[in-house]
Amino acid sequence: MSKTTREIEIKDTASRSSELEGYQQTTDDLVGEKLVLNMGPSHPATHGVLRLVLEMDGEVITKADPDIGFLHRGDEKIAENMQYNQFVPYTDRLDYLAPLANNVAYACAVEKLMGWELPARGQAIRTICCEMSRISAHLLGLGAYAMDVGAMTVFLYTFTQRETVYNLCEQLTGARFTTSYTRVGGQIRDLPEGFTDSLLKFCDELLACLDEVETLLNRNKIFLDRTRDVGVISKEDAIAWGLSGPNLRGSGVDHDVRKANPYLDYERYDFEIPVGSVGDSYDRYLVRMEEMKQSTSILKQAVAGLPDGPINVADCKERLPEKERVLMSMEELIHHFILVTEGLDAPAGEVYFGAENPKGELGFYIHSKGGGVPYRLKIRAPSFVNLSILSKLLPGSMMSDSVSILGSLDFVMGECDR
Repeated sequence: MSKTTREIEIKDTASRSSELEGYQQTTDDLVGEKLVLNMGPSHPATHGVLRLVLEMDGEVITKADPDIGFLHRGDEKIAENMQYNQFVPYTDRLDYLAPLANNVAYACAVEKLMGWELPARGQAIRTICCEMSRISAHLLGLGAYAMDVGAMTVFLYTFTQRETVYNLCEQLTGARFTTSYTRVGGQIRDLPEGFTDSLLKFCDELLACLDEVETLLNRNKIFLDRTRDVGVISKEDAIAWGLSGPNLRGSGVDHDVRKANPYLDYERYDFEIPVGSVGDSYDRYLVRMEEMKQSTSILKQAVAGLPDGPINVADCKERLPEKERVLMSMEELIHHFILVTEGLDAPAGEVYFGAENPKGELGFYIHSKGGGVPYRLKIRAPSFVNLSILSKLLPGSMMSDSVSILGSLDFVMGECDR
């Protein structure tokens, strides 16, 4: 074979090898091509208008970007143009599964600014409102979560009990859903006759219902396979991402605002803080189940030790006078008119108040320059903070597991977007 022919053969071989390598690279690119999938904002598993932009490698999520804001209404800016009491109905629309608790958290923040302390009976009534809200929100979260992973019967159990909670809310406030029961400095009315008996009866029925739910789920192979070791959040990650509520405690962090910074006389009540050990979706389910049992214990203690006396602060200057006095006295009519038109005469200053709501720590920061309207109001929404971890939590999970993870976080988009 001549040298020239040999050189040509070597060149041809090198050329074919180069073409083969290029073809191989192209094939690898095609096989490993990622799929971008939009989950939501209209999807039953996102529990509201949440959009997740998922990058998929087959069935495995490689990247997740939560897209929020579809329910944004500008609550914080609205508050800057309203008197303090006028903003109470807007707090109903934050976590609309626990409006009573939202009312209480906001009122406590303004009362902290005013330097007011509620009488003992008023505080006990607010505690009852908060724990009823916790049970109601957890019942919906549990029922929807179980249905997401295939347990339809649980949904029927929890919603039957939740209907009773709504009946109690209607008996107490006159409304079932958006209650607007609390006012800055107290409540709109005292407990109605027969309410405590109905509440105690509900507590007993709820405990029996929770036993049934545990029988259905705790040893259910499908439920266990869908939740155990799925969506694990380590203790360090939970703290680093600022999680709160059951999602934080499910990861093994023993922190509850009711114990850490007691308010509403919570230090008087005997209750335990359930804490998880693994930090997976199953742990978050167990924490919420136990929290409902502890809430029934708090409700029974609150009813047993319910004190007599006034329910509102005794500040005649900054509180609306009684209706009868307004109709009978010119001075009281003028006082009423000034408060309605100008609002509270709040002092200048800055305060923050955080309450242990069903979803986590709901906080209100108020910056006042004096007068009846806040200069700035900022809401720390627990659902917003809890959802921020999705970009770290979802990658590496199967597409089907995202439904279980979202259900275990138990968020509300009305509170997240505000």
